Amino acid sequence: MTARILQNPWRLLLAINAAVIAGVLVHKIQLPPYVPYIHLLVDYHFGFIKRALIGAIVALFTDKVPVWLVFALGGATWLVTLGLYARLFQKTFGFTAKTLPLFVFIAGSPFFFKNFMHTLGHFDIYGCALAIILLLMPAGSMLFVATAALFSIVLVLIHHIHLLMYVPTIITIVVTRHYLVYGLTRGNVAFGVIAFVLVSALFFAAQFLGTMPIPEADFVAYLKTRMADPSRNDLLQFAYIWYQPLAKEITDTWAWLPHNSLGIPVFALLIWLHTPLWRYFAKLIAALASETHRRLVIAALVGVNLAYLVMFAMVFDYSRWISNWAVCMVLILHAVKMLPAKQETAPIPEEDRKTNVFGLIVTLIPRVGIVRPF
Repeated sequence: MTARILQNPWRLLLAINAAVIAGVLVHKIQLPPYVPYIHLLVDYHFGFIKRALIGAIVALFTDKVPVWLVFALGGATWLVTLGLYARLFQKTFGFTAKTLPLFVFIAGSPFFFKNFMHTLGHFDIYGCALAIILLLMPAGSMLFVATAALFSIVLVLIHHIHLLMYVPTIITIVVTRHYLVYGLTRGNVAFGVIAFVLVSALFFAAQFLGTMPIPEADFVAYLKTRMADPSRNDLLQFAYIWYQPLAKEITDTWAWLPHNSLGIPVFALLIWLHTPLWRYFAKLIAALASETHRRLVIAALVGVNLAYLVMFAMVFDYSRWISNWAVCMVLILHAVKMLPAKQETAPIPEEDRKTNVFGLIVTLIPRVGIVRPF
């Protein structure tokens, strides 16, 4: 029996992943939610400002924000996203013994749901959830393009960095699922261009016009009126981010670059451990029936990677960025699988020893982190 488990361990690895995620949750709820909590306090009370949509929605339902709401809202979003992804995987690949290694490498990756659990309450997961919805919904009408534009606007209002983090992936999904399949018309191209311009304009408005218009002391005083426990001054220490200009963020990022870049070999190792997944992705692209489709998918991947390089140069939460990059690669993988192919791509092997070792290591890594690895 032991030999059989070692030969084909994927069901066991799935169970281990569930246990690891539970452990990450227990660890997470013991940590102070510094950044996620203050985002629930900030709203549009003083006019249009950046990073305020989630707090504004919370303000519609409660005047006082308890700390536990970070974990309740974040946990509910995590569960919904997990359910959406399970439905997407079933739609794209189906749940069989042959697809189980692929599911373990994706859903059990420290880049994906484990790290979303560690960053519980942060805004990253909203981009993932909305992108999954776009992969699930019908793409044959302009309603699909309009929905993608609306989702992009919502993400930029949640946090403007989504323009670099998930909007390029959403654009890739729209191009692969709508424009490559249903063709280009004057109307759908014009609508897409206008939508992109509007989302970009909103980004620049949030970045350069969305700073808090009152002194920081007055801002903090207002936030205290929304806290269930105003004595928790430690949870307001990040109020400065609503005043920090882009130039200061870039300066801080480059000042920390020599120290934070020490984690690059670790990131490279983590990416290498997912080699079976990347190899499968490359085979999917190579199997596309249209050469034009292959070239456009590769161009889209280059664009998404360039957006992440820009983000790396601007903000130093490197562990989060590399994790979301991997998630975006997975989402694009699903979009590519939906395109016409000239042949079926062989799944990740079930009984390959090297693949099994990689799967075990990936399973045992609990998460990637926020700034530096682990």
